[in-house]
Amino acid sequence: MSIAPTRMIERTKRRQPATEREACVVEVHEHSPPTLFHSGEQFRLERLPVGSRIVYPPPPMKGLIDVDAAICAALDSPLGMDPLDSLLRPGMKLTIAFDDISLPLPPMKLPDIRGRVIEHVLERAYRAGVEDIHLIAALALHRRMTAAELKRAVGSRIFDEFYPDRLYNHDAEDPDGIVDLGKTRHDEDVELSKRAAESDLLIYVNINIVSMDGGHKSVAVGLGTYNSVKAHHNVHTMRHSKSFMDPSKSEMHNSTNRQGDIVEAAVPIFHIETTLNNDMFDGPLSFLAKPEARWTAREQTTFAALKRTTDRMNPKLRRAAFHKSTAPYSITGVQAGAVGPVHEVTLEHVAAQQAVYVKGQADIVTAGLPYVGPYNVDSILNPILVMCMGLGYFFNLYQGVPLVREGGVMIFTHPVKREFHPVHHPSYVDFYEEVLSETKDPAEIERRFEKSYAEDEWYRHLYRTSHAYHGVHPFYMWYWGAHGLQHLGDVIFVGGDAEACRRLGFRRADTMRDALEMAEQVVGRDPSLTHFHCPPLFYAQVEA
Repeated sequence: MSIAPTRMIERTKRRQPATEREACVVEVHEHSPPTLFHSGEQFRLERLPVGSRIVYPPPPMKGLIDVDAAICAALDSPLGMDPLDSLLRPGMKLTIAFDDISLPLPPMKLPDIRGRVIEHVLERAYRAGVEDIHLIAALALHRRMTAAELKRAVGSRIFDEFYPDRLYNHDAEDPDGIVDLGKTRHDEDVELSKRAAESDLLIYVNINIVSMDGGHKSVAVGLGTYNSVKAHHNVHTMRHSKSFMDPSKSEMHNSTNRQGDIVEAAVPIFHIETTLNNDMFDGPLSFLAKPEARWTAREQTTFAALKRTTDRMNPKLRRAAFHKSTAPYSITGVQAGAVGPVHEVTLEHVAAQQAVYVKGQADIVTAGLPYVGPYNVDSILNPILVMCMGLGYFFNLYQGVPLVREGGVMIFTHPVKREFHPVHHPSYVDFYEEVLSETKDPAEIERRFEKSYAEDEWYRHLYRTSHAYHGVHPFYMWYWGAHGLQHLGDVIFVGGDAEACRRLGFRRADTMRDALEMAEQVVGRDPSLTHFHCPPLFYAQVEA
């Protein structure tokens, strides 16, 4: 297979040594070792054709030496706002909102940075005589966090003091807990948590693991409702968001920014954003983040044992073992203050860790899909979420132009089993059985089915009282892939369940060799091929 002759990688901002930069893009030759593919809770080793290109994540950046000092500095010298201490006073109503369990993935080793930041905020609030304080997990339309999950995020001390009356999950369907803040100039509804909207100060504590998150999106989405979220989580907006990882070129971000302007005009907001490195694998498994050619003999032996063990494990036990894993992330930045300047610095930190510059698109892009995404923490990556992971997230991990050319093919490895978590994803089952049996077209799905699922009283009840995702959530997961569906000529899953792949509208193959032969039927003979070697998380800065 041939590929574009020029292959170059650079890093922005905090550059890594040249040898590390060059290691991020590797050309496959006849003596190259097999390439690691994630496939759900298992691993695959595949030999890619000679001349293929592999894009690896950058190595982890060094974290801050003193995280607590960095938090204090951010609160004392915020960007575009007065110091936090000067904003706190006796008798005020203070609300602290924070990101839910959809990130980071895998969960970070304790202590969680959200709890560390909130500890510092509370210390200053108590010193200022503030008594009316509430903590809200900003769920949007995600499932409610359990008590144990809340405790893990904020820490035992905060949990014991605030839960459950003053530490709780946002409820986007509470008729008495939501206020209407009006409409944007584009007629987009802006609804928000009543407690947050009526606060004298709202503090938002964020973790940014991708450039898509943070900024105005934190409050407008995290504390919003279906009416406000549907303004940008729709097929038209998703298809016109040509790069979710480049907010300046994303219609979704344009919409959330307009909503954010309305929110910021209604309530003072002090944003605290934190960034992590991509150190996902701990201890003896750290080699999984390295190019296979750099594995030592001991690491090769460790991998062989790991693969043999996971292949033989009972599927439920294997899933449980993977979901118990945590990542030794280091904190790379803490910034606080006004939304604009804070998020600008955040995006610089994310780019410094994650941006990989790649010259030229490919006819075929391959990738292995891991076991966990933002919406199946301690759960199951059901077929709808597999589609979202592949076409909604992996396809969109780029800036500039997609890594795969228009009309090209993406090949994923994943079992795509027809499995659903009965508590977390009840509306997903019905979406899979009812909606996808009728049509796969996102626009038709939106027109014919969305409203009935979004307003279904049973789904609403499960969202509010159990731990179910909102009834409309599977629709939004399908819409996330709308741009990818429009851009690609074909999607193939290696090892995917035949019935599930047919229901999703994708093709499947038994082996990578078979998948490549199928792809050549779409893109022609002697295609260029790039393997997107994720995780750890990164995005490609692609120059056509």
